[in-house]
Amino acid sequence: MVSFTVNGRRVETDADPAMPLLYLLRGELKLNGAKYGCGVGQCGSCAVLVDGRSTFSCLLPLAALAGREVVTLEGLGAGDKPGPVQAAFIAEQAAQCGYCIPGMIVAVEGLLRRDASPDEAAIREALQPHLCRCGTHARILRAALRVTTPRAPAATPEPKR
Repeated sequence: MVSFTVNGRRVETDADPAMPLLYLLRGELKLNGAKYGCGVGQCGSCAVLVDGRSTFSCLLPLAALAGREVVTLEGLGAGDKPGPVQAAFIAEQAAQCGYCIPGMIVAVEGLLRRDASPDEAAIREALQPHLCRCGTHARILRAALRVTTPRAPAATPEPKR
């Protein structure tokens, strides 16, 4: 029996300890944000946060999760209440097919949990293991910069007299 938390909910499973986390998330827990892309840790579509760090769930056996905290895309926000990273990706229209985007969002979220103000080089490094075959890299980078770059508050217009 392996026990850990997923999106704040305690999970206990007697599934094969060698089974990848991705299979449990999608098959048993019906959390489909993490995608099956390659199954060998080469694309990033399956990324989730484990103890706050972006991790490829297709490579992580359940046995390695005892007592740990997992956060999936679903745990970062929902369609009607997206989290800050999700909102930035929506604002920049970063998704084309959407298959890689959950992993990209998780990667940016994981980066922000380690560094509240990463520079562009750190963002590029965090996103480097993630593949996007649609070619939306510029919009993905803009979305990450939008959420990581502090913005000056909008100026309040002077009242007309």
